[in-house]
Amino acid sequence: MFLTGRFLILVLLGAVPILVWPNYAVPFLWVLFCVVLMGLDLALAGTTKSLALARSDPGPVRLGETTSCPIMVTNTGTGTFRGLLRDSWQPSAGARDATHRITVPSGETRTVTTTLTPTRRGDRFAARVTIRRLGPLGLAGRQRSVVLPGRVRALPPFGARRLLPSRLAHLRQLDGRSAVRTRGQGTEFDSLRDYVEGDDVRSIDWRATARRRSVVVRTWQPEKDRHIVIVLDTSRTSAGRIGDSPRLDAAMDAALLLASLASHAGDRVDLIAGDRRVHRRVVGVDRTRLMNSLVTAMADLEPALLEADWPLLGAEVAKIGRQRALLVLLTPLEPAAVEESLLPPLSVLAQRYKVVIGSVADPALEEMVADRDDPASVYDAAAAARTITLRNRTAIALRRLGVDVVDAPPDKLPARLADHYLLLKSQGLL
Repeated sequence: MFLTGRFLILVLLGAVPILVWPNYAVPFLWVLFCVVLMGLDLALAGTTKSLALARSDPGPVRLGETTSCPIMVTNTGTGTFRGLLRDSWQPSAGARDATHRITVPSGETRTVTTTLTPTRRGDRFAARVTIRRLGPLGLAGRQRSVVLPGRVRALPPFGARRLLPSRLAHLRQLDGRSAVRTRGQGTEFDSLRDYVEGDDVRSIDWRATARRRSVVVRTWQPEKDRHIVIVLDTSRTSAGRIGDSPRLDAAMDAALLLASLASHAGDRVDLIAGDRRVHRRVVGVDRTRLMNSLVTAMADLEPALLEADWPLLGAEVAKIGRQRALLVLLTPLEPAAVEESLLPPLSVLAQRYKVVIGSVADPALEEMVADRDDPASVYDAAAAARTITLRNRTAIALRRLGVDVVDAPPDKLPARLADHYLLLKSQGLL
């Protein structure tokens, strides 16, 4: 049951007879009159149990995009149902047009649709469906809430997808499939061609030169079918927010761009995501299903307020394969966390794999260093400068182990990591 504003107005109108007949019995009689009218209106409103509800869950949608969730409403009663239906979702589901005025004749079915634009990645759930049926006087009505399960999965937005065409063009140049051929070295022989000024003399094929009586050089193409292992850190350091998003989301964007580029290059890509335990593994998936498997695995990942167990994650990498591979660790370059837990296992991993660390940097640090307008900002600038110095010192220590470090703001990390992959591939270092 619920009361409307009309009932409140009716009660307030009782001030008029009280002023005309100032008697103690008048307020009592007026309230009794209002209650009787409310009870009569409630009795005439009819039942809300004559509706049968069924929901069709929407499919996955990228974060920021819009989808719809239909509800089928069937009237199993004898009369026409007229009322309101409100579809309640978690606030982060971004439900719009969730209140519907419905008219359903007896024995018929109507469909109402709620528009959803999720504002957070992961699974967003429906709370309940509330049905209201108002009485003919508009004073009161019947209300019933029904638990009707529903879910919409918001996938990572993959905003770095716009960078893929330019990197694929570069990759085609490395592969020799475009009109422009680079002189980068690889390990797989491609073809012979005439020597031109600027070619590396070490690439001259002297036997072929003797046969042709003209100087020819070997051309190489980047290696194919190499192994790329991406480790996504979901520990507490990935929970730090830069702007409106946690570091983990930026790392996911970089991982998706790198995986897409590597799969187009013919390399095999595997993913491990975890902290003190492994939350997701995408291993041995073929190229056609790789990107779908990755975005599905990442969809509901959330950073945990725990330290990462890097020996455990390193052991998981070793289980995938012990042959040489490109190991990409997507973890923030936080000096304390790196020195305490990452450096010991990293010294072993760097001997077996080509290791690259992709870190999300905070651009606010550079802004704080530049802002020294007042005493408070000077202290902030000093703290920011110290943080940058410690990060640089940590990066130097990692490079001494033979680890490449790519440290960039969230909007630049995917491009920098993809470019570094192409550089390694052009130099034959994978």
